[in-house]
Amino acid sequence: MAILLIYFILGTLFRSFIQPLVVMAAIPFALDGVVIGHLVMGEALTFLSMIGLVALIGVVVNDSLIMVDFINRARATGAARDAAILESGVARLRPILLTTATTVGGLAPLAFFATGQAKFLAPMAISVVWGLSFATILTLVLIPCLYAIMDDIVVFARRMAGLEPRTVQPKA
Repeated sequence: MAILLIYFILGTLFRSFIQPLVVMAAIPFALDGVVIGHLVMGEALTFLSMIGLVALIGVVVNDSLIMVDFINRARATGAARDAAILESGVARLRPILLTTATTVGGLAPLAFFATGQAKFLAPMAISVVWGLSFATILTLVLIPCLYAIMDDIVVFARRMAGLEPRTVQPKA
């Protein structure tokens, strides 16, 4: 239910039903990171792991959302798609890495070295640390690629529907 709500909010924000799919594409990779993290750490997936997953989804969607929003803003100023993607990737690289570094750095002691009463929170921290580590790498690479693919599909569909003129490449 929460994922559908996020999708509709993003759809309203972007005024598109396709771009939220690009933003939310990082969520499955975050889930992969959670599962791998729990396997590596030897912890069972618990209710607290799922709470950590919900927090993780918020951070991952935020990183992806900002990346796509920067691409859209660059394109609105007249930049070509590829230039907008490159410019946005460069502009958002440091903030995304800093968000990941501070979150992982803050939760690493709880995820890896928790003892005593804090031990029961370890599955939640493992979910966030491992999931965010996986999703950040993929957000920086996958989201721009998916944006370009999505844009190609939209342009192709518009041409097929006759909404955009077909461009003919001059022969060399």
